Amino acid sequence: MYIDSHCHINFPELAARMPEILAKMAENKVDKALCVSVNLPEFPSVLALAEQYPHIYASVGVHPDYEDTPEPSVDELVRLADHPKIVAIGETGLDYYRLEGDLEWQRARFRTHIRASRETRKPLIIHTRSASADTIRILQEEGAAVDKGGVAGVMHCFTESLEVALAAIEMGFYISFSGIVTFKSAKDLQAVAQALPLDRILIETDSPYLAPVPYRGKMNEPGYVPHVAEFIATLKDVPLREVAERTTDNFYKLFKVPRE
Repeated sequence: MYIDSHCHINFPELAARMPEILAKMAENKVDKALCVSVNLPEFPSVLALAEQYPHIYASVGVHPDYEDTPEPSVDELVRLADHPKIVAIGETGLDYYRLEGDLEWQRARFRTHIRASRETRKPLIIHTRSASADTIRILQEEGAAVDKGGVAGVMHCFTESLEVALAAIEMGFYISFSGIVTFKSAKDLQAVAQALPLDRILIETDSPYLAPVPYRGKMNEPGYVPHVAEFIATLKDVPLREVAERTTDNFYKLFKVPRE
């Protein structure tokens, strides 16, 4: 079995095909998926999926790319996270690639999520792009590390250096690889995946984006996550079954999802 640790199946292009999406998951032995929140107005659609389907879980948070959207407070995130199917806070983090100018609001929002994570004891889902130094710094300052009283989380859709990955792992974070790792152009990222221990790795689709080879350029969906696992197994020269089992175990450990 496989688990897609990060997807956006509430987005309209996937929600309209939900029976097909779920059937493809079952066909490809994708046992569970985590549908990740990107803003508060759309959070009800994320929660609704988790409430409707036993094998779908959800998070609550506001993505750093969303500038013109209701700003979350710690209290609001804590309140919304008080639900058995909400297993994480985020996605949150920093993105200096898409936005320019004074991004202090982004850093303040990030701190809000970290504080909500500490209060709820639910892990963080971290998005970082062109901002790894500040991301690590703020995580450290706000005590997100396990040894500082935080609950850490996952660096999702990881595309940073091995140094950044190891700094995150030292704080107790997991590193999640998406379909990007299968791209021919992603040699540096492949080297990172090869170097990291399996007990700190998750797999994801980030669907509807970033479909793995052989579906690159098409709409992504949770049923494609086994292709990420297959590539990592080849990269690390280990049996596919081992990658499937270890990444699944890691998901359960991090998000405290009950196992049947």
